[in-house]
Amino acid sequence: MDYQFKEMEYEEDLFQKIINREFPTEIIFEDDSVFAFEWINPVAPTHILIIPKKKIETLNDITDEDSLIVGKMVIVAKKIAIELGFSEDGYRLVCNVNPMGFQHIFHIHLHLLAGRKFSWPPG
Repeated sequence: MDYQFKEMEYEEDLFQKIINREFPTEIIFEDDSVFAFEWINPVAPTHILIIPKKKIETLNDITDEDSLIVGKMVIVAKKIAIELGFSEDGYRLVCNVNPMGFQHIFHIHLHLLAGRKFSWPPG
């Protein structure tokens, strides 16, 4: 797949289309509450997004009731890192919040990045 999107061109309901299989991507994990897939515009050799099936716009919108699903997103990231064999070498988890934090799709998502050495500070 060669989908290249420019900044801020993402459709607002893109994640729902991916969950509904209306937009092609490689599915990595799915259960009743969490969905993980290869990102269509990767910035690392491995770039997977982990999202809740429940739409939560930003981290600022997380409620106490959402804490289990948000925690599960991190557990899924860890399991994927182990399954794909890069947990020992290392990986980065990123969650962007609002436009100044570089969030373009307002449905929380965790970026799982691996396959290269990352620098600090990021971006």
